Amino acid sequence: MRARLLARAAEAGLQGAEDDVIEQLLEREVPDAEPSEEQCRRFYEANTRRFTAGELVEASHILFAVTPRVPPERLRAKAAEVHALASRSPERFAELAREYSNCPSAAQGGSLGQLARGDAVPEFERAVLEVDSLGVLPELVSTRFGFHVVLVARRIPGRIVPYEEAKQEAAAVLRRLGEERALGEYVRRLTPRPR
Repeated sequence: MRARLLARAAEAGLQGAEDDVIEQLLEREVPDAEPSEEQCRRFYEANTRRFTAGELVEASHILFAVTPRVPPERLRAKAAEVHALASRSPERFAELAREYSNCPSAAQGGSLGQLARGDAVPEFERAVLEVDSLGVLPELVSTRFGFHVVLVARRIPGRIVPYEEAKQEAAAVLRRLGEERALGEYVRRLTPRPR
């Protein structure tokens, strides 16, 4: 992709350091994706959970950490086995965490305490904050750190932030998504099609 972008920059007569000419090219040829007020409002209304403040969840987990020594499929299989045990006997969750978890929280039975938006990696946050269930989550949660068996003990609902307070965040998200889409389309146009 980089080579295609540099070739297109040369065709356009742009000169300078590689990163600079690529940036100039993209600024010139990839349209800005400024969302309209209507698009922002629709995104906000379709994603009110994303615009909730003060929501807390009390959670515990059992982490099966990814390491170079253990093949991921074996790790996932062990995590699935412990998930099944925890699902059948949630009252044993703390005991299972102490026995199996690779996280320092194992000493506290896997307890992570109360979590709010921004307290965990996005993939973990989505799993615990964007579902309404309590108890052991029905699926393993996969993150960059490994596989998690998760128990949600309590939820404290937040309040939905009014649109006027959230519209800048909605616009920023839509702008980023639009830029990614426009860049992807631009790169696809530069890619030669097989004959």
